Amino acid sequence: MDRKLPTSTVSPPRLNLLDTALRIGLVAALAYVCVRILLPFTGILLWSIILAVMLYPLHRHLANQMGNRNAALLIGLVGVVVALVPMVIVVTSLGSSLVTLISGLQDHSLTLPPPPPRLAEVPLVGAKLKEFWTLVASNMPAALTKYREVLSAPAAWLVSFASGLATTELSFVLSFGIAAVLVAYGKGAAAFSQSLMERVAGDAARGARLIALTVATIRGVALGVLGVAVVQALLVGLGFFAIGLPAAGLLTLAALLLGIVQVPVTLLTLPVILYVFLTEPPTPAVLFAVWALVAGLSDNVLKPMLLGRGLEVPMPIILIGVIGGMLADGLLGLFVGPVLLAVGFVLMMDWLRRRPAAKDGPGAGPPP
Repeated sequence: MDRKLPTSTVSPPRLNLLDTALRIGLVAALAYVCVRILLPFTGILLWSIILAVMLYPLHRHLANQMGNRNAALLIGLVGVVVALVPMVIVVTSLGSSLVTLISGLQDHSLTLPPPPPRLAEVPLVGAKLKEFWTLVASNMPAALTKYREVLSAPAAWLVSFASGLATTELSFVLSFGIAAVLVAYGKGAAAFSQSLMERVAGDAARGARLIALTVATIRGVALGVLGVAVVQALLVGLGFFAIGLPAAGLLTLAALLLGIVQVPVTLLTLPVILYVFLTEPPTPAVLFAVWALVAGLSDNVLKPMLLGRGLEVPMPIILIGVIGGMLADGLLGLFVGPVLLAVGFVLMMDWLRRRPAAKDGPGAGPPP
């Protein structure tokens, strides 16, 4: 009998294994290339998505009257102008203040007044603070030499932060432009998100619920926390610039930080009001005091209007997101960090609450 020779020395199971390994390798290589290309734009893209989710209801309302593309174009142009003008003013002033501070430290021209007499009475740290303040006020070079190791890391971060301010301005402008494109294709983006989350969750209803939860969290944090903080900081900063404070940009950024972490901005405005009364004529000082107090308390009116639209997120999550985002990505991370961390927290808590339901089956009952 004739014996048939095998056409291949590789068995079918090994062929399947080879095909599977080849597919996995190609997918991994494609994913690596895509991630490598998108990685420099991660912060901008994330903030653009957040803006698009936040602005989509407005776009849908305008699209009924103006059309889809015209509404997206209007939102993009207004967003760029609204973001660019205050950002340029604040960032320019902030950069000037930082450059002045750094140059003053380098050429030892920076001077401080002597410490208040009662500073030493502060418990635990009063004596140390008075000693440090006295040394800085009387002999700046000696203070820099003594505390060089302690100040080196913050100084390096400060220089890096100042150098990235111009890039941050461009990032905000690009984010609004990209967000306008995303809202113009909102239906397609929503369908893609639905399909992706459905594949991840393994169930259409579960995927739709996760999408709704994510959108509600983004809008709640973006409007109720970031939106209130931005409006309040702009109002307070307007008073700072109008009265001509030397560090108006830095103080405006401080007001923004306090507003995001839910600390009363009046803790900042009250000392500034005292300084203005000591350095300005009575009439401008009184007008500034009234404006600063009203702006510092404006969050009590804005929060009930905006915060109720989202979900409750613990303030430590927001605080960690603000600090971590700012350390990682500068001013852009200041906005992206708390939103992403809040979304992650809400989804994790929802997963922890829903996990026992996956064990339901015949004879399974509710957890004790």
